[in-house]
Amino acid sequence: MKKTFYISTAIDYPSTNPHLGHAYEKICADAIARFKRLQGFEVHFSTGTDEHGLKIERYAKKVNKHPKEFVDLMSSKFKQLSDELNISYDDFIRTTEERHAKVVKLVFEKLQRTGDIYKGTYKGPYCVECETFYSEEELVDEKCPIHDRKVERVAQECYFFRMSKYKNKILDSIQRNPDFIQPESRRNEILNRLKEPLRDLCISRMDFEWGIQLPKDEKHVLYVWVDALTNYLTTIDYPAEKFKKFWPVDVHLIGKDISWHHCVIWSSLLLSLGLPLPKKIFIHGFVTYKGKKLSKSKGLVIDPIYLVKTYPVDAIRYFLIREISFGQDGGFSEESLHARLNDELADVLGNFVHRVLTFTQSRFGGKVPDGKPDKKLETEIRDRVRKIEQLFEDLKVTQALEEIMNIARCGNEYFQSCRPWETIKKEPEKAASCILNCANLAKVLCVALAPFMPSTSENLAKQLRVKVTGWDQAKRFDLEPGHQVGKPSVIF
Repeated sequence: MKKTFYISTAIDYPSTNPHLGHAYEKICADAIARFKRLQGFEVHFSTGTDEHGLKIERYAKKVNKHPKEFVDLMSSKFKQLSDELNISYDDFIRTTEERHAKVVKLVFEKLQRTGDIYKGTYKGPYCVECETFYSEEELVDEKCPIHDRKVERVAQECYFFRMSKYKNKILDSIQRNPDFIQPESRRNEILNRLKEPLRDLCISRMDFEWGIQLPKDEKHVLYVWVDALTNYLTTIDYPAEKFKKFWPVDVHLIGKDISWHHCVIWSSLLLSLGLPLPKKIFIHGFVTYKGKKLSKSKGLVIDPIYLVKTYPVDAIRYFLIREISFGQDGGFSEESLHARLNDELADVLGNFVHRVLTFTQSRFGGKVPDGKPDKKLETEIRDRVRKIEQLFEDLKVTQALEEIMNIARCGNEYFQSCRPWETIKKEPEKAASCILNCANLAKVLCVALAPFMPSTSENLAKQLRVKVTGWDQAKRFDLEPGHQVGKPSVIF
């Protein structure tokens, strides 16, 4: 029976068009999911859209659409982006789906049975942009600390969840398990915030209609964050067998602006339900432009669909993971994208592969020649592949991709030092040995690139006439003499 691996991204709020930050999160999660599949895991990779709430209701009204019509249109744009980026999700969930409403109502009823739900009155600030209740102390000059916008004042009857009850259990979980929240800087932010009193959570509203109505009290609409977080259960068919197979989630991958919701609100809900907490919540940084965070609400957006139509998809995937250190903020510019594309993908990776395959075709009739295996080179490359494997396990995906590029550099240096274009004249056996080892190194790159740049990997596999079936292929120089390669073509 295969081992399982469950990874989720945050589900996006489709009030406006997607921006590059949405693309970044999906690409990083996709690389991890593809790597685990190559390792032989049965993977469940979920993403999707969070479609309820007051903000959606207001945006729909502005454009004279019913909220459902509005989210149908907007959600399709987010799905299109994932598809254009070659994201290998197993489930693109929408919170307006009936299957999700059923799970949400089931979860609410279970929370009620624990005694953790009670009715009261909420008075205080509310940010519509992030659909979050704040205390007065959390505001910055009467504004939302995340969106820098004026909050609204809410006063109404609502249901509360006894989140305060779970403060110590959450603290204990974080302190006992350093890997629970990563990176460490984000873990420390949550711990510092938990030093303050933890308030119970208002989980219903009566002043808008676009949401899931509470069972037996339909004048109340469930707080959108409780609705949204429950998607991680819906997508694995809670509480059926698939849920038992995949829960707890191995990695929740989220942005730092929603870390509190996932690390504290979600954890407290799970504890109330008697469910295990996620194994790991990894909090990535923001994609910035000229030092400013990309933001739909502030109108600072880089259109990822434009990039997909302008550049190779794998170049965009490569750039975002390579340029932005995973877990930190990182900047985007087309100038930097051009530089990575030319200096690394074309001059290093593309150059090595093309030289090797062209030489094989022109001097050895397209067949891997019989030569002497370079065991020292093979050992060095195998060690690098094992390092990549460990970097993936540690979710250091930027460093993992950097190490793959180091393998390509190693290949270029090896080819250059062997000088097969010279040795073919007087010492053809040396040239043959060089090409044998370089062809095998190209095969290693073909496998190692598959999680990050799947189309490039497929292209290279076609040229090498190999099939990528598992990660361990990257640890072996097993292209035999006489293996026929395909016609070489430029990959970048």
